[in-house]
Amino acid sequence: PPASQNNEQGSTLRDLLTTTAGKLRLGSTDAGIAFAPVYSTGTASGKSGRTMPNILDDIIASVVENKIPPNRAPKINVKSEIKDEPKDDKKCIQDDCSKRYSDIQYSWICDKHVLWLRDHKNSNNWKLFKECWKQGRPVLVSGMHKKMNFSLWKAESISLDFGNQQADILNCKDSIISNTNVKEFWDGFEDVSKRQKIKNGETALLKLKDWPSGEDFKAMMPARYEDLLKSLPLPEYCSPEGKLNLASHLPGFFVRPDLGPRLCSAYGVAATKDHDIGTTNLHIEVSDVVNILVYVGIAKGNGVLSKSGVLKKLEEEDLDDLLRKRLKDSSELPGALWHIYAGKDADKIREFLQKIAKEQGLEVLPEHDPIRDQSWYVNKKLRQRLFEEYGVKTCTVIQFLGDAIILPAGALHQV
Repeated sequence: PPASQNNEQGSTLRDLLTTTAGKLRLGSTDAGIAFAPVYSTGTASGKSGRTMPNILDDIIASVVENKIPPNRAPKINVKSEIKDEPKDDKKCIQDDCSKRYSDIQYSWICDKHVLWLRDHKNSNNWKLFKECWKQGRPVLVSGMHKKMNFSLWKAESISLDFGNQQADILNCKDSIISNTNVKEFWDGFEDVSKRQKIKNGETALLKLKDWPSGEDFKAMMPARYEDLLKSLPLPEYCSPEGKLNLASHLPGFFVRPDLGPRLCSAYGVAATKDHDIGTTNLHIEVSDVVNILVYVGIAKGNGVLSKSGVLKKLEEEDLDDLLRKRLKDSSELPGALWHIYAGKDADKIREFLQKIAKEQGLEVLPEHDPIRDQSWYVNKKLRQRLFEEYGVKTCTVIQFLGDAIILPAGALHQV
């Protein structure tokens, strides 16, 4: 169209910014707005507090919801509106939550960095989750397996139904991927004697690489797909049809990330000599993630740690007191160890890993990104150095059977 028409329609980003900013109401919670305001967690002075929203998000919200005429450019008075915003630091949130959400069973773990929702059935969980999610913090929801058909998720059941399928199997220690029968993986899931051996005779630590995933999951495992969907925590956010699941409401022309679901299955490190390796190296997901531990296998065979030995190993971690208490509960079955870092620490962690690579005589190429390449599992010794040299503290979470861990996009994690 002619330039004059472009000006009338406010079609450029500059036009959009200048003609709609004045209409924003900071912190608006009007029903129906599709894009919630995003706030930073600190101010220029270094004090924690709720500050200016992400202006572009709010402009999009304002234009989409209110269809503001682009030829109007009223003045904006930011100061007068911001000064009345309530303080939103951690202590304020937690104190306030204890009063407002007394009907919800919850705790704060990992130095009050992670919200633990203990009753998955409480229909008000999403309200407290929303408060925590604004701060970009991980959330743990326990007991999800109680809603599921447990027989569908047993290793022997999956092997019986899909053992003839081909998939990529990853050797977690030296990253060799081979395309092989899934049955071979599942046969050794709880019987160490049936697991592959590597060159020195050591038992291989194997992982099924995202098998199956996305549409393949739904087509191949319809019963399990339905069982998973009806059992998702916080369905308002996590369900594909959730009213607060933004990805579900994006127009069709958006390029969406792979939202899954995908099955992540791996042997535990309890049967290996080296306990300083992981089944998922340190990485970042581009979308929010919910990970539910649907099954924990108890491996048997030579060289496997007893249950008490596994618990002792986990107790050596830097754990929250509440997690230590869960470990002593005989009704709880631990299955995975997570280390989680805030997205704001990504650059420090990247710099640290590059420094360690140089110390070890590894080649560090300019285009190499240790986080994107998922080339590191940060062991206990390195985690300690990361804290001492860069001030980055590790958030350690044990995932028990039925636990759902919900991570915001950009949070670094390893398992």
